[in-house]
Formats: sequence, structure tokens, C-alpha cells
Amino acid sequence: MFTIIRDSIFNGLSTFSGTKDNFSKHDILISAPKIQARGDLYTNAAMSFSKALNVVPKVLAKSIADSLMQNESITEVTIASPGFVNFRVDRKFWHASIDNIISKGKDYSYTNLKNGESINVEFVSANPTGPLHTGHARNAVFGSVASNLFERIGYKVTREFYINDKGNQIDSLARSLYLRYKEALGISISEDNFDEGMYCGEYLKELAFEIMRNYLDEFLNKDESDWIEFFKDFAVKRLLKSIEADLSILGVNMDVYTSELELHKQRLVDEAVSILTEKNDMYEGILPKPKGMVIEDWEEKSQLLFKSTKYGDDIDRPVKKSDGTWTYFAGDLAYHLNKMRRGFYKMVTILGADHNGYIKRLKSAVNALGNGKQDIEIRLYQLINFLEKGKPVRMSKRSGNFITLKDVVERVGKDVTRYMMISRHHDVPIDFDLVKAVELSMDNPVFYIQYAYARICSVFRNYESNFGQINIEELKTCSKDPLTDEAEIFLIRALTFWPDQISAAAIAIEPHRVTIFLQEIASLFHSLWNKGKINTELRFISPNNKEESLARMSLLYATKLVLEDGFKIIGIEPLSEMR
Repeated sequence: MFTIIRDSIFNGLSTFSGTKDNFSKHDILISAPKIQARGDLYTNAAMSFSKALNVVPKVLAKSIADSLMQNESITEVTIASPGFVNFRVDRKFWHASIDNIISKGKDYSYTNLKNGESINVEFVSANPTGPLHTGHARNAVFGSVASNLFERIGYKVTREFYINDKGNQIDSLARSLYLRYKEALGISISEDNFDEGMYCGEYLKELAFEIMRNYLDEFLNKDESDWIEFFKDFAVKRLLKSIEADLSILGVNMDVYTSELELHKQRLVDEAVSILTEKNDMYEGILPKPKGMVIEDWEEKSQLLFKSTKYGDDIDRPVKKSDGTWTYFAGDLAYHLNKMRRGFYKMVTILGADHNGYIKRLKSAVNALGNGKQDIEIRLYQLINFLEKGKPVRMSKRSGNFITLKDVVERVGKDVTRYMMISRHHDVPIDFDLVKAVELSMDNPVFYIQYAYARICSVFRNYESNFGQINIEELKTCSKDPLTDEAEIFLIRALTFWPDQISAAAIAIEPHRVTIFLQEIASLFHSLWNKGKINTELRFISPNNKEESLARMSLLYATKLVLEDGFKIIGIEPLSEMR
């Protein structure tokens, strides 16, 4: 619905040269002012594009205002310093917005900004060394909802899990499993047998018993070289299967699983290094000893180094150690070269906050290997603090020292978990109260929006008991003239902003915006519901006036569609009844 207003604003800007080369209509912000007296809507386009057009904001604002006044939907325009343009729209504009929402239905929030461009979203990518923990849960939901948002703006999305199945942690996993295997054969094993860096969680006991049942004592008292490859392969395959199952109960499904080990077997590391060597981006050298920071794979010996500082990194990165083995970063080079060869020019990677040092190195690697043609966005997320009635809680029964993803989902359910994991900006830690999260209280944000949806469904049931089954065509074509109250207009205005909010959330890669806006819509609906209790003229159903009832049902149907869309993007099920 804002398309016609954006056209007017764009026309106002177009009186100055160079407009089309500097931005598109999608770059024009339209928002609701915090102070209602200033107008229904405003735009900051005059200030946003002043520099690009080399025109002072007040001059641009005047041109925008003149153009807006030629739009029959605009009833009043004012300019506020330093260049805000505030305006009011005719009530019929808001009424037409309801028809637009109902007509578009499930596609209402879809905006084809990317025209089928491929995007690779890598998330979770947990080491296959144990159960997924709550940090992985936040990563998984963030990546899953971000992927849904990308599809809403026209991307073709590939959801990918990078399996770190090579390196010291996998060797330690195999040795840990071997100890549990010996224990399964009756040999006494204590925690003292596990060296630092090994995995003593009880989850390995099940795998050990499976090996013992199938192979008896075949591996007992053998040299490590005789059993370690088998134990590595067995552990990774079983634990990866467990990880997939845990993701599934959270409603997360990956399109692609890429193995680090396989990339090494395909000699893709050698290819990546060869490409960078030809670009004169590799050299033998000794890195200065780091001060106040940890540099992975740092050695006071000559190593093969990548000139990542050439591409904006803080320090050059080791690719091969002095003993001739590849570093972890070498695997990153191979992996991102692999993505490029699969045709991904746009990549997004979701990592924990402890990976802050990876941002510049990954960007430098992608820039160098892709000759600046590829783009990677990296988002870091903070930790989750689990509480029970405000007090810290531990729930893990099997893992030894952390709360598992499965623990949380079993306790509060998939929908609550998914909602809470994106309820805050990814830079902000989440306090997740396990009791409050399932409370049937208006203070519970999940209940608050689900209750709004359930209330709407109850109104529809009451309508049908009075007037018969809802006819969608009637809802589209009925007169919206009865919708005049401020509370009704505020709700319609919020619904009208929904596509813009979804596009903005996708572009910024900020899934929490969806939950915030759903809360706003739910709040406006609940306010309207409560207002109808006091003022009988605002009740949704007038038993003796079908026309008036239809108008209000059209508003509720539009609200229902937006709530359903938000639920689908988050990945939760709408509840038509709550008892």
C-alpha cells in the first residue's frame, strides 16, 4: 500500500538530477511518528538523500511535500526541521489497506527485492562431539528465521551445516569413546582417565555399548593406529545423526551438510592456497608474538601465512604450521572456495560471540578468493541465561556441564523455545525463565501473541454462529466505512507496515524485529478488544447489523493473516484455542 506514497516521494526527489542512479524506491523510509499530532506518517528521505543529490534537505523536503499533495490519498503535509516531511492520509487509504492484505493473503509480506538470487546461510555448524547445547539452539533458531526472512524478499536460500569432522577435537572424541568402550567391556574407568580436552559426558556410553555389542573385544589392547579411524568415523556419524534429530525437534532442517574432512580429501585446501599463491597473497614468515590477544595456531617458527591484512584483517593468518599440517583457517579457505564454486555470491554465517576474531579473517578470505565479487555477512549472538523463577538453573542430565537443546525443548516446547531464542537482538544476552515462558499470563510474550490469535478465532466462531460461514470475497468487498475509531485505524496502520518490517528485518538480518512487531500488533488488537468491552459500538459483532460486523471481521481477518505470517516466519504453530 505504501507503493503509491513512495512513488510520490520518489517523484519529488526525481526533480533533481541523478536520482535513479543513487537509490531505488525501496530505499525510501516511511514510518509512523512517535507523536501522533505530527501526522499519520513521515519520511526522512530529504535528509537521507541530500548528500547523494547534493541538495540541502529543506529544498528536497519542499519538493517531496509538493509531490505528496498531488496524491489524492494525502490530506495534509507539513515540513519539520531539518527536513522531516509529516503527512496525513485519507481514511479510505487505510480501508483500502485491509482489502490489499486480504487479496494478497499468505503472500502479503512477500517483496521480490532479490529476484531469485542465491544466498547461502551457514548456521549451527557445531562440532560433532556431543549433544547440541543452548548456544546452538539460539544459533539454530536465528539461522532458521533469518533464512525464512530471506525467502520473503526473494532470495533462493540454501541452509547449510558445516561439519568440523577433522582435527584434534575429533581425535580426542575417538579416544574418549575408546575409554567408554573399555568401560563397556567391564574395565574400570574414572574421570581421571580423561585428559584435558577429552569428552567425559555420559552420552558416549550409549555409543560405546553399541560398538561393544557389535564388535565385542575386537579393538581391546590394540594399538591406537588400529582403531582410531574406526572410532572417529563411528562417533561422528552417530553424533551427527543425534544433532540432526535435535534440530528436527526444534523445527530446523538443513538443505546441505558439508564435511571439512571431505574438503581436505578433495584437496580443496591445496587449490585455495594455490589460488592465493598466484595472487601473491601467501608467504613464509613468523608472526609477531601476540600481545593481549589469542591468535590461533601462532608459532614462533616460520609458517605459511595468508596476507589477510591486505584485505582488512588485523594480522596475517597462519595456513600451514611448521610441522607441515594445515591450520583450521586453511579449512575455512577450502570451505568458502567450495561455496563460491557452488555459485554463491552472497553468504551469511551465524557464529557465537566467542568467534569475534573470525569476522575479519573470513571476510578477508572471501574477498581474496572471490576477487571482491562475493559478499559474506557474519552475525554473532550472545549467550542465554536460563532461570527458574528468577534463579539460575541447570537441567542437563547427560552432558555433564551444560544444558542441552533437547532439555529445553522437552521442558517448554518447540514453539516457546523458537520464540524466545529470537526475542532479543542477537547482540544482547537472553534471560530465559523456564517457568515464565509457559505461564498463561499476559506478561508472557509468547502467550500474549498466541492469545491475540486465539481471541480472533473465537470472534470468527461467534460471527459464524450469528451469520453463517465467513465468505472471504465478502470481507474484501464489504464497506469499511464503519471503521472510524482511532484504535481501529492504529491497528490497520500497523498491519500496513508489516511488509516493510519484514523486508527491513531481512536486510538487516535481525529476526528479533519480527517478535517486536508481533507484540505491537497483538497489543493494538488487545486494546481494541478491551475498548469494545466498554463501548458497545466498537464490539466486533453486532448481531443485528451484518454490514457493520463484516467491516470489523475484515479487519480481524487481515490481523489474523499477519499473525499467521509472523508465526510461519518464526516457525511456530498458531493456536486457535487456548485453555
